Amino acid sequence: MDIPESLLRRLDVPGPRYTSYPTADRFVEAFGPAEYAQALRQRAEGAMVGGVPPLSLYLHIPFCEQVCYYCACNKIITKHHERGREYIEVLAREIELHVELIGRGKPVSQLHFGGGSPTFLSDEELDGLMTVLRREFKLVPEAEVSIEVDPRTATPERLGSLARMGFNRISFGVQDFDPAVQVAVHRVQSYESVRDLVLAAREQKYQSINADLIYGLPKQTPESFARTIEQVCELRPDRIALYAYAHLPGRFKPQRRIAEGDLPPSENRIRMLGAAIAGFIDSGYTYIGMDHFALPEDALAVAKRQGRLHRNFQGYSTQPDCDLIALGVSGIGRMGATYSQNAKTLPEYYDAIRRGEFAVVRGLALTRDDLVRRAVIMAIMCQGRVAFESIELAHLIKMREYFATELAALQPLAEGGLVELSDDAIQVTAAGWFFVRGVAMTFDRHLQADKMRERFSRII
Repeated sequence: MDIPESLLRRLDVPGPRYTSYPTADRFVEAFGPAEYAQALRQRAEGAMVGGVPPLSLYLHIPFCEQVCYYCACNKIITKHHERGREYIEVLAREIELHVELIGRGKPVSQLHFGGGSPTFLSDEELDGLMTVLRREFKLVPEAEVSIEVDPRTATPERLGSLARMGFNRISFGVQDFDPAVQVAVHRVQSYESVRDLVLAAREQKYQSINADLIYGLPKQTPESFARTIEQVCELRPDRIALYAYAHLPGRFKPQRRIAEGDLPPSENRIRMLGAAIAGFIDSGYTYIGMDHFALPEDALAVAKRQGRLHRNFQGYSTQPDCDLIALGVSGIGRMGATYSQNAKTLPEYYDAIRRGEFAVVRGLALTRDDLVRRAVIMAIMCQGRVAFESIELAHLIKMREYFATELAALQPLAEGGLVELSDDAIQVTAAGWFFVRGVAMTFDRHLQADKMRERFSRII
C-alpha cells in the first residue's frame, strides 16, 4: 500500500467495530425493562400479521476457569463448576419471560453460545439448556447453531457430544501459536491440541469451523505472527476472525498485567495485518471484510459474493436483520428499532429475573437519523459500497444534501486511495478495507467529540 504517512497518523486512532450503530456506549439507562417489554409486544403484534423475520438467539455463559490477560469480555473466573447449575436455572426463567410475551414456538434461524467459555458447562448442563430452548422456540431446519470453544477445555469426544446436541458450527479461540506470546497473555495451548480438535470437528461434519486470532498482542512480531498465520492456514478452518487487540487497561483490569512496552508499535501492527490478509488470500480464503475471512464455499463467502452480508453483535453474518434476543448476564440484543443490554453482574441479573422482570439495565430507541446512518455504515462495513439511490429510496433523503459534511470529510481518504467517490456511490478500495472502520466513522454522528473515542480499540 502506498498510503501517505500523514493519512496513516490520522487513521491511527480509536474507533468502533460497528457491530451496531449507534454503538453500545451510547445506550442510556432511561431504556429499561418496561421499554424492552414494549419492544417485544410490538414484535408479537407484528407476528400476528406475518410481518417479522425469524429470531436470532444469543446466550452469554460468563464463566472461565482462568483469566486471559487480553480479554475484554464480561467474565467470571472460577473453578467452581457448580455455579453453572444456578446460572442455567435463571437462564431458563429468563427464556420463560420472553415466551410469555412473544409466544411459544417462534422460529429461530440463528443460535449462538458465547462467553466467557460456554464449554465451562458440562455436557449434561449444555444438553439440558438446549432442551429448554427447543421446547420454547422452534429451530428451523437450516438454523445456524454455534458455540465458542476454549481448546484447553475440550476433547475430540466432547465435540462429538456437542454435535449430537445440535451444534453445527464451532469456533476455537486460537489467538496466537507463539509460545512467548501465549505466556505473555496467560493462555498456553499447543498447536497440536488445536489441530486435533479441528480434525475431530471435521470428522463430526460441523458445517463451519472458525478460528479466532488476535494481532497486536504483547511479544508479537511480524515474523512470529507470520508463523501463526502459516500454521492456521495448514489447519484450514472454514472461517477465520482476525481481531486487533484493544489495550484498554483503564476499563479491563486483566490487561493491567500486560506491560505496554511489550506491545508492538503501530507500524508492526500494520505489517501483521497486511501479511495476514495476504497470507489468507494466497491460501484461497475470501476476504469478507475488516476482520473476517472464509473459504470460497463457506456460507459467509457466498453471502459476500451475492451482496447478502450482514453485521450484528457477533460480527459478520449471513443472517438478514433479525431481531436478536440476548440471554444471560451482560447480553446485548436488538428488537425492532431498539437495542438493550442486560445487567453486567450476576447479583443484579439474578435479582431481576427472580423478581419476574427483564434484566435490561440500559438500551436505546433509535431515531430516524440513527436508522439512516446505520444503513450507510453497515453498507460500508458489509459491502464496501454505498449506493446513493438505495439509501435515498429507503429513507426519503438526498444523500448529497443530508451528508454534505461527511462527503467532504471523505475527500482526504479519497486522495489517499482508500475510497472512490462518484456522483451516485461511495466505494471502498482494496487498500481501504484495511481501514474500513475509519471510513465508517465519518458517518458516526456520536464520534464528533474526540474524548469519546478512547472507549474503543485503535483502528490499526
